[in-house]
Amino acid sequence: MSTIRRHIVVRGRVLGVGFRWSCKDQADMLGIAGWVRNQPDGTVEVVAEGEDRCVNQLVGWCRQGPRHALVTDVEVSTEQPLGEPEFNIS
Repeated sequence: MSTIRRHIVVRGRVLGVGFRWSCKDQADMLGIAGWVRNQPDGTVEVVAEGEDRCVNQLVGWCRQGPRHALVTDVEVSTEQPLGEPEFNIS
């Protein structure tokens, strides 16, 4: 099993819709470490680290978001894994 790390920036109507909490629930279910936080520019930033299949599932979830979100763009970049211990909301 190889560990990967992805940096994800989600744009659209993603603030005030429970995105961070729903993202944490998804990450916890998938066994992914990292973090999620709102940005001042209205985006949500996510770092996901774990098994490639699981991280890719979370990236796919970010493309939809929770029920009341309207995701218009998702930017994904690759980073070196840092050994994050758990998934947190920042």
